[in-house]
Amino acid sequence: MNQVDVTPLATERLILRMWEPEDFEAYASMAADPEVMRFLTPDGKAMSRFDAWRSFSAQIGHWYLKGFGQFAVVERTSGDFVGRIGPWHPEGWPDFEIGWALRRKYWGRGYATEAAKTCVTYSFEKLGKAHLISLIDPDNVRSIHVAERIGERLEGTVTLPHAPDKTVLQYGMHRDDWSG
Repeated sequence: MNQVDVTPLATERLILRMWEPEDFEAYASMAADPEVMRFLTPDGKAMSRFDAWRSFSAQIGHWYLKGFGQFAVVERTSGDFVGRIGPWHPEGWPDFEIGWALRRKYWGRGYATEAAKTCVTYSFEKLGKAHLISLIDPDNVRSIHVAERIGERLEGTVTLPHAPDKTVLQYGMHRDDWSG
Protein backbone atom coordinates (compact mmCIF):
# COMPACT_ATOMS: atom_id res chain seq x y z
CA MET A 1 0.00 0.00 0.00
CA ASN A 2 1.04 3.55 -0.68
CA GLN A 3 1.33 6.41 1.76
CA VAL A 4 -1.98 8.26 1.59
CA ASP A 5 -2.01 12.03 2.00
CA VAL A 6 -5.64 13.04 2.23
CA THR A 7 -5.07 16.70 2.94
CA PRO A 8 -8.11 18.48 1.51
CA LEU A 9 -7.73 20.91 -1.36
CA ALA A 10 -9.76 24.11 -1.54
CA THR A 11 -10.94 26.35 -4.31
CA GLU A 12 -12.90 29.56 -4.04
CA ARG A 13 -16.22 27.69 -3.78
CA LEU A 14 -15.34 24.04 -3.17
CA ILE A 15 -13.59 21.65 -0.82
CA LEU A 16 -11.99 18.56 -2.35
CA ARG A 17 -11.55 15.98 0.38
CA MET A 18 -11.30 12.30 1.21
CA TRP A 19 -14.45 10.23 1.02
CA GLU A 20 -16.66 9.74 4.07
CA PRO A 21 -19.28 7.02 4.60
CA GLU A 22 -21.97 9.70 4.64
CA ASP A 23 -21.13 10.57 1.01
CA PHE A 24 -22.57 7.32 -0.26
CA GLU A 25 -26.23 8.36 -0.42
CA ALA A 26 -25.48 11.41 -2.57
CA TYR A 27 -23.00 9.38 -4.64
CA ALA A 28 -25.59 6.66 -5.23
CA SER A 29 -28.12 9.30 -6.22
CA MET A 30 -25.64 10.75 -8.74
CA ALA A 31 -24.88 7.27 -10.12
CA ALA A 32 -28.62 6.54 -10.47
CA ASP A 33 -29.16 9.61 -12.65
CA PRO A 34 -29.21 8.43 -16.28
CA GLU A 35 -28.26 11.89 -17.57
CA VAL A 36 -25.13 11.99 -15.37
CA MET A 37 -24.11 8.42 -16.23
CA ARG A 38 -24.88 8.67 -19.96
CA PHE A 39 -21.21 9.17 -20.83
CA LEU A 40 -19.60 7.51 -17.81
CA THR A 41 -20.68 3.87 -17.90
CA PRO A 42 -19.78 1.44 -20.69
CA ASP A 43 -23.45 0.99 -21.61
CA GLY A 44 -24.41 4.62 -20.98
CA LYS A 45 -26.94 3.65 -18.31
CA ALA A 46 -27.44 4.61 -14.70
CA MET A 47 -25.92 2.39 -12.02
CA SER A 48 -27.86 0.17 -9.69
CA ARG A 49 -27.36 0.84 -6.00
CA PHE A 50 -25.04 -2.18 -5.82
CA ASP A 51 -22.94 -0.93 -8.76
CA ALA A 52 -22.84 2.52 -7.15
CA TRP A 53 -21.49 0.87 -3.98
CA ARG A 54 -18.77 -0.89 -5.99
CA SER A 55 -17.86 2.38 -7.72
CA PHE A 56 -17.85 4.28 -4.40
CA SER A 57 -15.63 1.59 -2.88
CA ALA A 58 -13.29 1.78 -5.88
CA GLN A 59 -12.90 5.52 -5.30
CA ILE A 60 -11.77 4.89 -1.73
CA GLY A 61 -9.69 1.83 -2.63
CA HIS A 62 -7.82 3.75 -5.33
CA TRP A 63 -6.52 6.11 -2.66
CA TYR A 64 -5.15 3.25 -0.59
CA LEU A 65 -3.67 1.34 -3.50
CA LYS A 66 -2.16 4.30 -5.37
CA GLY A 67 -1.74 6.99 -2.69
CA PHE A 68 -4.02 9.39 -4.60
CA GLY A 69 -7.47 9.36 -6.14
CA GLN A 70 -10.53 11.31 -7.05
CA PHE A 71 -11.79 13.61 -4.35
CA ALA A 72 -15.26 13.93 -2.92
CA VAL A 73 -16.22 17.50 -3.83
CA VAL A 74 -18.44 19.58 -1.56
CA GLU A 75 -19.67 23.14 -1.70
CA ARG A 76 -17.99 25.37 0.86
CA THR A 77 -21.15 27.30 1.71
CA SER A 78 -23.67 24.46 1.97
CA GLY A 79 -21.48 21.41 2.62
CA ASP A 80 -23.49 19.59 -0.08
CA PHE A 81 -21.88 16.78 -2.03
CA VAL A 82 -21.27 18.05 -5.58
CA GLY A 83 -19.52 15.06 -7.17
CA ARG A 84 -16.12 13.50 -7.74
CA ILE A 85 -13.11 15.10 -9.38
CA GLY A 86 -9.45 14.27 -9.47
CA PRO A 87 -6.69 11.90 -10.47
CA TRP A 88 -7.50 8.39 -11.58
CA HIS A 89 -5.14 5.70 -12.84
CA PRO A 90 -6.48 2.20 -12.21
CA GLU A 91 -4.88 -0.95 -13.58
CA GLY A 92 -4.89 -1.05 -17.38
CA TRP A 93 -5.90 2.61 -17.79
CA PRO A 94 -4.34 4.40 -20.79
CA ASP A 95 -2.55 7.04 -18.68
CA PHE A 96 -2.84 9.20 -15.56
CA GLU A 97 -6.25 10.87 -15.81
CA ILE A 98 -8.02 13.83 -14.29
CA GLY A 99 -11.68 12.90 -14.34
CA TRP A 100 -14.89 14.49 -13.15
CA ALA A 101 -18.55 13.72 -12.57
CA LEU A 102 -20.99 16.12 -10.94
CA ARG A 103 -24.52 15.76 -9.71
CA ARG A 104 -26.76 17.32 -12.34
CA LYS A 105 -28.03 20.10 -10.11
CA TYR A 106 -24.46 21.46 -10.03
CA TRP A 107 -23.93 21.54 -13.79
CA GLY A 108 -23.37 24.89 -15.43
CA ARG A 109 -21.80 26.60 -12.42
CA GLY A 110 -18.16 26.21 -13.45
CA TYR A 111 -17.48 23.78 -10.60
CA ALA A 112 -15.91 21.09 -12.81
CA THR A 113 -13.46 23.56 -14.33
CA GLU A 114 -12.66 25.15 -10.96
CA ALA A 115 -11.94 21.82 -9.25
CA ALA A 116 -10.19 20.25 -12.24
CA LYS A 117 -7.72 23.15 -12.44
CA THR A 118 -6.87 22.60 -8.79
CA CYS A 119 -6.41 18.87 -9.48
CA VAL A 120 -4.11 19.57 -12.43
CA THR A 121 -1.90 21.73 -10.19
CA TYR A 122 -2.01 19.04 -7.48
CA SER A 123 -1.06 16.33 -10.01
CA PHE A 124 1.85 18.24 -11.51
CA GLU A 125 3.21 19.83 -8.32
CA LYS A 126 2.37 17.38 -5.52
CA LEU A 127 2.29 14.07 -7.40
CA GLY A 128 5.08 15.00 -9.82
CA LYS A 129 3.27 13.86 -12.95
CA ALA A 130 4.68 15.00 -16.30
CA HIS A 131 1.58 14.29 -18.41
CA LEU A 132 -2.11 13.85 -17.72
CA ILE A 133 -5.19 13.06 -19.72
CA SER A 134 -8.96 13.23 -19.59
CA LEU A 135 -10.95 10.55 -21.40
CA ILE A 136 -14.21 11.86 -22.84
CA ASP A 137 -17.05 10.41 -24.87
CA PRO A 138 -17.09 12.20 -28.25
CA ASP A 139 -20.70 13.29 -27.65
CA ASN A 140 -19.99 14.77 -24.22
CA VAL A 141 -19.68 18.39 -25.29
CA ARG A 142 -19.79 19.72 -21.71
CA SER A 143 -16.75 17.68 -20.68
CA ILE A 144 -14.88 18.57 -23.86
CA HIS A 145 -15.36 22.22 -22.93
CA VAL A 146 -14.07 21.58 -19.39
CA ALA A 147 -10.97 19.85 -20.80
CA GLU A 148 -10.30 22.77 -23.13
CA ARG A 149 -10.87 25.35 -20.37
CA ILE A 150 -8.28 23.68 -18.14
CA GLY A 151 -5.75 23.69 -20.99
CA GLU A 152 -6.01 20.18 -22.38
CA ARG A 153 -5.86 19.54 -26.11
CA LEU A 154 -7.12 16.61 -28.16
CA GLU A 155 -4.38 13.97 -28.40
CA GLY A 156 -6.29 11.18 -30.16
CA THR A 157 -8.67 8.34 -29.38
CA VAL A 158 -8.39 5.27 -27.15
CA THR A 159 -10.47 2.35 -25.97
CA LEU A 160 -10.90 1.59 -22.29
CA PRO A 161 -10.13 -1.77 -20.66
CA HIS A 162 -13.70 -2.17 -19.38
CA ALA A 163 -15.32 -1.07 -22.67
CA PRO A 164 -13.16 -2.34 -25.57
CA ASP A 165 -15.92 -1.67 -28.12
CA LYS A 166 -16.16 2.01 -27.20
CA THR A 167 -13.77 4.67 -28.48
CA VAL A 168 -13.29 7.82 -26.42
CA LEU A 169 -11.38 11.03 -27.00
CA GLN A 170 -8.12 11.52 -25.16
CA TYR A 171 -7.47 15.10 -24.17
CA GLY A 172 -4.21 15.83 -22.41
CA MET A 173 -1.44 18.18 -21.41
CA HIS A 174 2.18 18.12 -20.33
CA ARG A 175 3.50 19.79 -17.19
CA ASP A 176 5.73 22.03 -19.33
CA ASP A 177 2.61 23.46 -21.01
CA TRP A 178 0.76 24.14 -17.73
CA SER A 179 0.49 27.79 -16.84
CA GLY A 180 -1.07 27.12 -13.44
